[in-house]
Amino acid sequence: MAKTMTQKIIEAHLVEGEMKAGEEIALRIDQTLTQDATGTMAYLQLEAIGVTQVKTELSVSYVDHNTLQGDFRNADDHRYLQSVANKHGVVFSRPGNGICHQLHIERFARPGKTLIGSDSHTPTAGGIGSMAMGAGGLDVASAMAGMPFRIKYPKVMGIELTGKLPNWVSAKDVILEVLRRIDVKGGVGYVLEYFGEGVSTLSVPDRATITNMGTETGCTTSIFPSDEITKSFMDAESRGDQWVALQADDDAKYDEMIIINLSDLEPLAACPHSPGNIKPVRELAGTPVQQVGIGSCTNSSLRDMSVCAAMLKGKTISEKLHLVLNPGSRQVVSHLVRDNALNDLVAAGARLLENACGACIGMGAAPSTGAVSVRTYNRNFLGRSGTKDADVYLVSPETAAATALTGVFTDPRTLDMEYPKFEPPEQFDVNDNMFIFPVDESAAEGVKILRGPNIAPLPEFNPIDDVLEGAVILKTEDNITTDHIMPAGAKILPLRSNIPEISKFVFEVVDPEFPARSLENGGGFVVGGENYGQGSSREHAALAPKYLGIKAVIVKSFARIHLANLVNFGIVPLTFENPADYDAISQGDDLTLRIGDLRSDVTLTNRTTGKTTTLKHTLSDLDAQILKAGGKLAWVRTQL
Repeated sequence: MAKTMTQKIIEAHLVEGEMKAGEEIALRIDQTLTQDATGTMAYLQLEAIGVTQVKTELSVSYVDHNTLQGDFRNADDHRYLQSVANKHGVVFSRPGNGICHQLHIERFARPGKTLIGSDSHTPTAGGIGSMAMGAGGLDVASAMAGMPFRIKYPKVMGIELTGKLPNWVSAKDVILEVLRRIDVKGGVGYVLEYFGEGVSTLSVPDRATITNMGTETGCTTSIFPSDEITKSFMDAESRGDQWVALQADDDAKYDEMIIINLSDLEPLAACPHSPGNIKPVRELAGTPVQQVGIGSCTNSSLRDMSVCAAMLKGKTISEKLHLVLNPGSRQVVSHLVRDNALNDLVAAGARLLENACGACIGMGAAPSTGAVSVRTYNRNFLGRSGTKDADVYLVSPETAAATALTGVFTDPRTLDMEYPKFEPPEQFDVNDNMFIFPVDESAAEGVKILRGPNIAPLPEFNPIDDVLEGAVILKTEDNITTDHIMPAGAKILPLRSNIPEISKFVFEVVDPEFPARSLENGGGFVVGGENYGQGSSREHAALAPKYLGIKAVIVKSFARIHLANLVNFGIVPLTFENPADYDAISQGDDLTLRIGDLRSDVTLTNRTTGKTTTLKHTLSDLDAQILKAGGKLAWVRTQL
């Protein structure tokens, strides 16, 4: 039987379950990654599980989110991460080394391997042929402890690429075209698998841009073939011996198909405040812009930075805006220095930020009041930039650089310049000296784990009852993101290892009174619309509400990772059998939920209105066990 790439990798890693759409399966995980905004909690959980050394082929702890050290907290947590990595056999990437996804595809990702990471953009590694999935930190900790990773067996959406990108159109425009077609929830339940003659025209960094931002469709992951282009990239990274070929069989069947002719694409932009709100750049031309950002895990490769440098060479950015750059890795910077491209960028007026996530997660470089910010990043959710009333647009590096030159939204095709062609180096500058590789197991026994005062003990959650009662603490609309639930940014991210403190900011951009109201009511329920919990994999968006007493979240539909995180921390995720029942519930209503053993539907009684309705769930028997136990941490301990 002919197979897709997705089916081949899953079949090779299947531990439990049936390869049938919607059925729960368990996969053996080869690699894991964490970053410091989610990793601190993941390693506290790994410690609580109690294994001495990780069981994966490779686990890497990156520091790339919280590199601003305004006080002791981030620095202390980085010290903790380094010591716990050394203790448990994890590779540690030091602050300043680069962004986790750029570094992983440079140095560690391998075709045909499974990878989960405590960051929703882990699918970046699909650009090199990995089956790479975002997950909550507790799921990553469990995988490091040797547990399989459980997902619903996905459908596969085949995306056939034909033709070749025209000048001034690049990989970012490809994924924006995908989002234009299927929006931010059209990928839910699918793997996006790319194939076709157009694939061979795209480099590995191009493919990584597409798989990175495929996350915004809600898909399980995205993947490209591993071909001669992949081999050349891995050869240039001095790890060609790790290359294997991977592609779908010629007559593989897909559950759904999209055909994109690359030759027909034009520069696109995602408009505020959703990655799925797509318009052609030509329709936005002339809009005044106050900030441009080039970088993030989506567009910080050597290719992207080099093209921008060539566009800016010998010129000066508009006096109407400022330009910030965050290269993806020290390797990228090394080449920019060697090629004199870094000087071209700086001489043009660019502000060079650290090799880190930076402005993408609101960690510095917030726009001015009411500003228009044009960025090559992957998310433009309300308030994510650090400025609530800013309008953030997502574009290609070419459009960003053109806009930086003119001071207004600019279609790069209108510039009076030759399109800069980029040729990747035959050999990258490989220098792994900012990775700390683990000591042997006998030496690890003597490693002392260093904890700063900002690291609070993990909360203990009790098994949940058969009947849940409480008030509706908050009712929300569609497409609530994890940024809405648990904001990031320079003020809040340093609290990520202190649940009592970070919980004070839950739903801050939606309703600042939510934490106090939840505590005053002794907890209760959240009611929401479609695609609840889209965006970042941050498990704090489940863990902090649980700390505040939230017992269940009742919505029209969930995003995949957030649904798993709710289960992991003992919050019951339920959906309306009839979406109209959403309209019949108001904030403040008193509810009773009879959940029983969660092996069947749930009965909801609205004590305020007297109405009784039925709620659905997609929980497996194992999910039900985990929830009833009070969460996955308690359950995992019983399994090991």
